[in-house]
Amino acid sequence: MIGGTHWLPSHWPADAAGRKNMALLVQLRWIAIAGQVVTIFFVHFAMGIRLPLLAMLVVPCIAIAVNLASFTILRRRTDIAHAEIFLALLFDVLALTAQLYMSGGATNPFVSLYLLQVALGAVLLDRWSVWGIVGVSAFCAGLLARFYRPLGLSEALKGRLFELHIAGAWICFTMIAVLLVLFMTRVTRNLQARDAYLASLRQQAAEEEHIVRMGLLASGAAHELGTPLSSLAVVLGDWRRMPEVMAHPALVEEIGEMEAEVRRCKAIVTGILLSSGEARGEAPQVTDVGDFISGIVRDWRSANPATPLHCDFGPHEYPRLVADPVIRQAIGNLLDNAREAGATRIDLLIGRDSASLNVAVRDNGQGFSDDMLADFGKPYRSTKERQGGGLGLFLVVNVVRKLGGSVSASNGADGGAMILLRLPLAILALEDPADVA
Repeated sequence: MIGGTHWLPSHWPADAAGRKNMALLVQLRWIAIAGQVVTIFFVHFAMGIRLPLLAMLVVPCIAIAVNLASFTILRRRTDIAHAEIFLALLFDVLALTAQLYMSGGATNPFVSLYLLQVALGAVLLDRWSVWGIVGVSAFCAGLLARFYRPLGLSEALKGRLFELHIAGAWICFTMIAVLLVLFMTRVTRNLQARDAYLASLRQQAAEEEHIVRMGLLASGAAHELGTPLSSLAVVLGDWRRMPEVMAHPALVEEIGEMEAEVRRCKAIVTGILLSSGEARGEAPQVTDVGDFISGIVRDWRSANPATPLHCDFGPHEYPRLVADPVIRQAIGNLLDNAREAGATRIDLLIGRDSASLNVAVRDNGQGFSDDMLADFGKPYRSTKERQGGGLGLFLVVNVVRKLGGSVSASNGADGGAMILLRLPLAILALEDPADVA
């Protein structure tokens, strides 16, 4: 008899190992109930061993009710307390005891099924609960050695009791072995999936700690750079007004280029501070998707005139959104990565569905290796042979993940790579996305 035990750690998603194990236990209990009913009828009618048929069939009926209750719990709840698991296994131990009491007690070879309950408890319960099941099982087995209803053997079977015991012990051993293998292999698989999930959580926590440290370093550097950049801007402005400089057009042009680079550096510093949660005269703005993306494209083309960038918005209508500067930085980072990967053409593809704004960056560069795709988004995984390579994609993945979105990468059929950002409209859009779908 298999217990209707439920195992679902509170920290584990409802669709993962705990829910799978609970579903497995419910299935195994149905098998156990069917096996009990078939065995009772076979022994009573085919073998001629008189059993208290009505009383023995009451136990499977109660087990059916418990199993239906377990199924209801499985659908309605996402966590099961150890006390409930213990009570479920305790019910199975007592149900087994009732069946054995009415069918020969400790002389019944199926008394070994207590070991199955103990094995289930060892997998699914904590230490003290397992010892509780061990104690109750041992106590019940001891009582059955003294108190039980003897089997009503027919005259033909009275002299063959030992042979019947050996045959029953073999059937019991085979059944326990098969059920343990089926159960343990499935539970082990579910536990491995849970461990993989926990490992991914630990990896995510380590990456977030890494981001925090990088953010603190970048924020400090940005603050330190702000003062000299402002000084440079003042000095260049003074130079531009000097008569000696005004008399040389080439110097005026070079000073203009220097001022443009200083403004760009200040914009980068502003972006770093915004990413760190600090304001520097700029904040998220309410804008249209078209204006927001067009501004990114315009700035990137201005800084990279040698690399063609094509932008396609597709046949969609877009809601107004809050243009977080970190999204601008993420898209710009992807465009820079495509250029550094050797692309001679970059496509920025904008689309949407009912739940997300989709931004894809496609290029005709060298694409990703299989190892890079497997480790996509992890720090220091890069084809660029320089120190710190790979941090750009790492930051993009984590920025989008913080916004509730996702990032995926793939290689094109005709070469090159494509990275897709899925940004949730529920967070970014000001109006209901369904209104403009």
